[in-house]
Amino acid sequence: MSENNTLVMEVFTDYVCPWCYLASGVIEKLEASNREVEVRWSPFPLHPDTPKEGLLLESFLGPNLDAVHERLYGLMDELGLEHCDRTMTYNSRLAQELGMWADDQVASNKAKAFHRALYRAYFAKDQNLANKQVLMDVVDATGLDVSSAEKVINERSYSDNVDGAWARARQLQISGVPSFIAGSYMATGFQPYEEILKFLEYVEIQQARG
Repeated sequence: MSENNTLVMEVFTDYVCPWCYLASGVIEKLEASNREVEVRWSPFPLHPDTPKEGLLLESFLGPNLDAVHERLYGLMDELGLEHCDRTMTYNSRLAQELGMWADDQVASNKAKAFHRALYRAYFAKDQNLANKQVLMDVVDATGLDVSSAEKVINERSYSDNVDGAWARARQLQISGVPSFIAGSYMATGFQPYEEILKFLEYVEIQQARG
């Protein structure tokens, strides 16, 4: 619980993970409800060795790519999430560093908008999240300070923060995302809205029992 007794749920994600994009839609729905829960985003290295120019998705999914996309797009439609046809995946390290920087800014609503905009940049616009200009455009569009964000990228001033989050994921033995942590409990993999509610209710019951 946080200081005001609101349940805290930490969510480990990667901006290029389609299941994490789906989770972001569920979280957006959760935050729009009257449920008292504080969501904290933590980065996870899904494919940290992806080169800046990206890799073909086919190299990961092979001939199953179309079938996987068909399933994912159906789920995205159910959650009202924009999407486009993609053939590439990109390195999200710099985006993760900016995501942690955004969370440290005073305007929390802008940080939430920034996370969502990064997902949309990749899944709805097929943009390379390793491209500095793409990132700066997202910063600008969400009302965060572009010059400060550019300094974060140039100086890599949030690199240690992301390294720390990745180390925490290893410590928690997280091997896939999204992963949801509340109290001492974890749910791994995409969870529909109703399942997230059940998870949070279970955690609250267990914590109330002491």
